Amino acid sequence: MTTLDSLSLAWRTVRSNKLRTGITVAIIAFGIMALIGIITAIEAMNQSLKESFSSMGANAFNIRFKESRVRIGGGNTEVKKTVRGRKAKKSNLGKPIRKEDAEFFKNNYHFPGAMVSIYRRGPGAQEIHYEEKKTNPQINLWGGDENYLQVNGYTVQAGRNLNSLDVQSGRNVCLIGSNVASTLFGERPERAVDKIIRIGSMPYRVVGLLKSKGSSAMMRQDDVIITSYTNIRRFENITPSYMVGVMVGNVNELEAATDEATSVFRAVRKLEPMEEENFVIERSDKFAEMFIGFLSSITGAASAIGLITLIGAAIGLMNIMLVAVNERTKEVGLIKAIGGKSSNVRQQFLFESMIISLLGALFGIILGVLVGNIFGIILKTGFIVPWAWVIIGIVICSVVGLAAGIYPAMKAARLNPIVALRYE
Repeated sequence: MTTLDSLSLAWRTVRSNKLRTGITVAIIAFGIMALIGIITAIEAMNQSLKESFSSMGANAFNIRFKESRVRIGGGNTEVKKTVRGRKAKKSNLGKPIRKEDAEFFKNNYHFPGAMVSIYRRGPGAQEIHYEEKKTNPQINLWGGDENYLQVNGYTVQAGRNLNSLDVQSGRNVCLIGSNVASTLFGERPERAVDKIIRIGSMPYRVVGLLKSKGSSAMMRQDDVIITSYTNIRRFENITPSYMVGVMVGNVNELEAATDEATSVFRAVRKLEPMEEENFVIERSDKFAEMFIGFLSSITGAASAIGLITLIGAAIGLMNIMLVAVNERTKEVGLIKAIGGKSSNVRQQFLFESMIISLLGALFGIILGVLVGNIFGIILKTGFIVPWAWVIIGIVICSVVGLAAGIYPAMKAARLNPIVALRYE
């Protein structure tokens, strides 16, 4: 009796016990589905986060007052982070970055190839009107300068960018995001250029249409209106502090550019050598790392859920294999009586256990990837297959099948053929 014969016999046995096999496969499949599904969803979230935070560019950084507050999904939840682990002294906390501070920095920061932008966050949750049409009250307003788009990863699809005259005069001109244009101007968003829209009760002339950045559930980057930072001061509920964005020509120069920016901005803020900084420098990749770090704990929880389920499946599979040994005692005796060896019997039961376990892995992986990518569709990411975890899942199921089948296989192999043939 060859190994191939044992494998063939094991496969026929598995096929003949459809109900028992189906239940066991389902238990294993659900465990793998939970593991692969959650991992796939986390991969989709990681990809969405990286795409969202890379909008500013890997070779750019921001200078902000005190500490950054990142709003997640437009809600009230805020994540606070202080860069380099330092907090400004309480005596300096009431000194937001003024317009004069930001402009002085822009004029005196001379790092080779660097581009500096001044901007300020305006009110959020705004409703924009054009004639009889209006957007949902979810549009964010930003005030920037002529460098704001490039530093923050936006490009102009139609019309023009803000210029220095727009910034100096503070006149009512703006650029609108692609979602805003689609809502107000339908299938021809380029018609928005030179049209008059209303933000609240104030009219604004649209001078440019922004190319879509692919808004995700994490960050609505296309639901924006951008005007000049001198104009945004007309609104209420704006941030009290200005912000500065810096983009360098090469990502390898980022550390040197950050150090020089720190030195120049300390002079701008008139800080003594021994005083702590009352500003922070933030890089987009640091935010991504922070959020991805949060998601790693979810990965651990997913692994625990999958492992617990698979342990239960292994116990169930071993129980089923022990029952199979008792049911097929005469069959084992017959195999030995016609010349089959104990190793052949052991192989057959191990193959059965492994086949059931690997079938569970196959169905679990397919279901897990599909379920996880439903979350990917919501986040508007591409189809994701976590190949590393797929391989890990197959290895885990192989180990489960082997562990669950060893004892029943050894028990069957030790049966006395004469006693087995007389078993009732």
